[in-house]
Amino acid sequence: MLALVQRALRAQVVVDGLTVGKIDQGLLVLICAEQGDSEAQGDKLLAKLLKLRIFSDTDGKMNRCVQDLDGAGLHGGLLIVSQFTLAADTSSGNRPSFKGAAAPEEGRRLYDHFVAQARAAHTIVQTGIFAADMQVELVNDGPVTIPVRVAPNT
Repeated sequence: MLALVQRALRAQVVVDGLTVGKIDQGLLVLICAEQGDSEAQGDKLLAKLLKLRIFSDTDGKMNRCVQDLDGAGLHGGLLIVSQFTLAADTSSGNRPSFKGAAAPEEGRRLYDHFVAQARAAHTIVQTGIFAADMQVELVNDGPVTIPVRVAPNT
């Protein structure tokens, strides 16, 4: 599984003119299931994201994770958005291939599992709508944008 994580001052997902997910400070997580991925990889990815130290401490160093924000009274949120285009292969020609992405039904199953696990582990979790035409709005803090991949058997 792979994710593109962006440290956000605020972010939201809009579908058909309605806000379906919104956070203040936290992480916007664009997530993609690839062929052969499993729930175990999703669990490892979530554990990594929750402990990823990309928020500033009192000395201005990136030493805090999103869960540390709760302890600091800042209530860091997760906004989780499915994005199969992260699996794009651009190595040949000008049109990306998405054959590495999980099939839609498998991608939905893994996305739903990831979101359920996130809600069990973290206090503020919002989402987009799987396979919807979404507009994602973000105020990227820093900017900080980090790709994270969890391969099988890692």
